[in-house]
Amino acid sequence: MRTIFVLLFIIFLSGCANNMKPTDFKDQKPRLVIEDFLSGNVKAWGILQNRSGKVMRQFSAVLNGAWDGKQLILDEKFNWSDGEIQTRQWKINKIDEHNYEGVAGDVVGTAKGYSYGPAFKFEYVLLVPVKGKEMKITFDDWIFKQDDNVAINRAVMKKFGFKVAELTVIFVKN
Repeated sequence: MRTIFVLLFIIFLSGCANNMKPTDFKDQKPRLVIEDFLSGNVKAWGILQNRSGKVMRQFSAVLNGAWDGKQLILDEKFNWSDGEIQTRQWKINKIDEHNYEGVAGDVVGTAKGYSYGPAFKFEYVLLVPVKGKEMKITFDDWIFKQDDNVAINRAVMKKFGFKVAELTVIFVKN
């Protein structure tokens, strides 16, 4: 009986794993060069869903990026449907053709980015305010370029390895 339980638990955990890798998209088009797409003015709209899929909040955002040939400075301003306004400034360094590192004031440590084909994966831990406290939430963030002006972002947010929320964002480049 114990062996059956362990096998079922392993199958459950493997089913929860995200097997998608950035390199899965290496030969696909259009190519997303994140520093090009996010340079200048970009508008965004999104929803935040709880782990059951219920939409909890919506937002619009304005992003303004400046690329100096090595580093992307990205200013973000989020206007949430409940009236909250959030700002963040990312400093994203291009390490090589496929690898990036980024920092922001509410990011713990360094974010790691990977770019292949139309996909950009960004992994980081964000300090999220919850009931007057800051909670460390792990983001598994994927951006997919649709054409020269549109990209779609899906992020899974986890705490202790368990999904707590999902974020869906549409980016439109001006």
